Amino acid sequence: MNIVVQEVQKGTGALKVMVKDSIDIQGMKTMSGSKALMKTEVAVENAVVVDRILAADCQITAKTNLHELAFGITGINHTFGTAINPNYPALIPGGSSSGSAAAVAAGLADFTLGTDTGGSIRMPAACCGVYGLKPTFNRVGRKGVHPAQSSLDCVGPFAASVEMIETAMQIIDASFQPQAELTQPPQLALLEVQADPVVAHCIEQYLAQTHLNPTLVTSKWLEQAFHAAMQIINFENWQAYGVLTETGLLGTDVNQRLLKAANTTWAEVEQANQVKVSFSAEIESLLDQYDALVLPTLPQIPPKVEEAANTVAFLNLTGLVRPFNLSGHPALSIPLETAEGLPVGLQIVGKLGSDEHLCAIAKYIIKTTQ
Repeated sequence: MNIVVQEVQKGTGALKVMVKDSIDIQGMKTMSGSKALMKTEVAVENAVVVDRILAADCQITAKTNLHELAFGITGINHTFGTAINPNYPALIPGGSSSGSAAAVAAGLADFTLGTDTGGSIRMPAACCGVYGLKPTFNRVGRKGVHPAQSSLDCVGPFAASVEMIETAMQIIDASFQPQAELTQPPQLALLEVQADPVVAHCIEQYLAQTHLNPTLVTSKWLEQAFHAAMQIINFENWQAYGVLTETGLLGTDVNQRLLKAANTTWAEVEQANQVKVSFSAEIESLLDQYDALVLPTLPQIPPKVEEAANTVAFLNLTGLVRPFNLSGHPALSIPLETAEGLPVGLQIVGKLGSDEHLCAIAKYIIKTTQ
């Protein structure tokens, strides 16, 4: 199914886990879905999250495929193959953590790990119809994760339930302690955004079932935060991977994105960081008034694989997820489905550091609709 890029046998525990191939496993190459890295040396030690998984007596069974260099949103990979979206085979699996989302959707693992620099957990979760959590920035250790330096990237889990997301978080983050079931309804704010009518209708219908009556709120900085996050990831990925454009081994889409990223200036990054301060403050102010923000994960139904060869043409698909990489807030995608059987994600955003409360809110929302 092009989900697995390398088979692994580590640990013998009850929980089966797969790990994105941008995360080091000792004795194995970390190729990040790229032919340009196929001759790299094997990792000399495990990433910190891998050590934690093994310490919890889980069984790591495979490394999963991804959009090349984790620098794309469709999940299409012409070198190692594109992971098939198990629930929606005609549609993209989403990137960059395509194989990790697809593996959970296919029932191949109890949970998987992905990374999220600009929506790369939440987007494939929404595409494949599974749960995906981007934790608070810096909450989960990134040692042994590629690229080594990132102002936006987070390691986080995919699973088939919020309960398994919580289990995964307890394993990879020693400070994570699941919160008791909520006894009072959370106060939600519905962030007003631009989304296709079919997506907006699906979200509205689902929220109506909860009877939580979220308050409609707006963001002055959301669109600017999207562009600011793009500037930062472009600048940092050029620093990390620009040299690979000289190898002639990169896929066309990623090679072109990197060459364009080379034009990003430090002045643009500084301006982006100013937007970060303003947007983060705006979201924190809203979360001082409400328990969580809700909005679509993606602004439209994921495109078909055959339509998505040009990654750049679909970058706006990350318009509602990427801003929260800039602000660092934890965000969880809940899988929904339209009346026509197409995937939609409901994104829930929580207060910085309150990942446990975010999961508790998600479980409360789900329970009210069952």
